[in-house]
Amino acid sequence: MRFYEYEAKALFRKHRLPLGAGEVVNSADEARAAFGRLAGPAVLKSQVLSGGRMKAGAVKFADSADEAAAHFDAILPIVVKGESARSILIEEKSPVAQEYFVAITWDGRRKQPVLVFSDMGGIDIEEVAEKHPDHVSKTHFSSILPLTPRIAKEAIGATGVGGSALNKLTPIVFELMKIFLEYDLTLAEINPLARLENGQFIVLDGHIDMEAEARGEHKALLDELGIGDDETRQARPPTEFELAGARVNAVDHRGVAGNVVEFDGNLGLVIGAGGGSLTLFDAVRKHGGKPANYCEIGGNPSVGKAKELTKLILSKPGVEKIAVMMNVVSNTRVDIVARGVVKGCIEAGKDPAETIAIFRIPGAWEDEGFKILEKYGVEYCDRSVSMYDAAGRAVAKMA
Repeated sequence: MRFYEYEAKALFRKHRLPLGAGEVVNSADEARAAFGRLAGPAVLKSQVLSGGRMKAGAVKFADSADEAAAHFDAILPIVVKGESARSILIEEKSPVAQEYFVAITWDGRRKQPVLVFSDMGGIDIEEVAEKHPDHVSKTHFSSILPLTPRIAKEAIGATGVGGSALNKLTPIVFELMKIFLEYDLTLAEINPLARLENGQFIVLDGHIDMEAEARGEHKALLDELGIGDDETRQARPPTEFELAGARVNAVDHRGVAGNVVEFDGNLGLVIGAGGGSLTLFDAVRKHGGKPANYCEIGGNPSVGKAKELTKLILSKPGVEKIAVMMNVVSNTRVDIVARGVVKGCIEAGKDPAETIAIFRIPGAWEDEGFKILEKYGVEYCDRSVSMYDAAGRAVAKMA
């Protein structure tokens, strides 16, 4: 889940990272008043979860209170990559001498966090890495062993930064590394991290992504930031379909039948089993299918949860059939899921035999589950058919 810039900065402020003065405003009058509380010129930035604000014209500079108010009215209607602004952040404009880039993310191959640092901030790090690779360092570090500032210092120094700048940057970067680990983040980024003309360093922009499964552990922080339980925050505000999926999952504590993400295809997916859900989603697309959604089921969800998830997916405009697929699991009863999806089809006014393109959930109580599917004429397969091939069968039914 992604934080808005003002939320990321609130977390940074909590950890005493250097930030300029600023306020979130929701009207032109508030922008005018906020400008008066700032010392000199200001920058107004649209608060959206996606990038590309500057290119979209959703970042503007103001030299007066009236100009700040006018910029608010100009910025608010701008849609950035399909996303409307939640609010506007107005901050004091800082006299920048040099910009740096720092980010911590997770390297899935190394199974370790990686610190990326560059002394060329303010632009896309991919462009810097391609054209100026000697100005980018990548440093892996342990998420288990104790952190030390030395790791941050070596990463910064690897780009040629030294002297006073190195000494001032090290504690900032080190603190960002600690934030990344403490809050189970998947991304902690500052771009740009600026050196001002007076030699001070300041965070000008920041991005935070948190692992969705860590929400419960960090509920106190999310409450403090005003992030609601129904906000999925997947680089954009949730759709009504996705919010409905969250409500289905919240019905009871038994298992998972949610984490719904909306797409624009015609094949609805009821998929699960850890990484198996991602594998199945990709397999459907590899076979030329067009998924209408992503979701996750597992942990032995109740009949009611499987039923309601099925009904939700079938209610989505354009959905013609659904594919119900999982890896081999021991903690999810096949008969319960089968009963749930069949009941969901019937309550949605659909014939299960015509609506369920394939049912591929081998595991506990599978014989009982297969009997239910046979009764309603639903095509199913056992573990002898791979997930990839099961996805292919489902896509073939869409022709």
